[in-house]
Amino acid sequence: MHSSFNKDESALPQLDPEPDVMMDINTTPLIDILLVLIIMLIITIPAQLHSVNLDMPVNQAQKTKEPVVIKISIDDQNRIFWNGNSIENQLDLESRFSSLSSREDPSEVHILSSGKAKYDTAIQVLASAQRHQIKKIGIVGIDEFAQ
Repeated sequence: MHSSFNKDESALPQLDPEPDVMMDINTTPLIDILLVLIIMLIITIPAQLHSVNLDMPVNQAQKTKEPVVIKISIDDQNRIFWNGNSIENQLDLESRFSSLSSREDPSEVHILSSGKAKYDTAIQVLASAQRHQIKKIGIVGIDEFAQ
């Protein structure tokens, strides 16, 4: 016999007389059963077909008053015009804003200033409107100054 066929007893792995006990639980059957139970539960629950009747209020169109639009314009010579009528001085402007703020109906103020008018004049008009708590103020015609 050849020496290469000699088996060395120390080179062979030692077999354990008792196999290792597997401590893991196979969860696949458990998951399968849970899925079947969930499907059965979904099928057996009746669909909720009944409804709750609510009496909702019906929206009735309310007639809103159109706001009164006051057009204030400032020309090249810094003169102020109220709906086309010239304003002589600051006191006249203040009295008009005072009467406007005491009105019940909604009003808007649209300010149109010339490109050559002084900025100070437009600021005086805005400050006067603010003092009399005019809430709706619009500056119109600014698109001509956009570049």
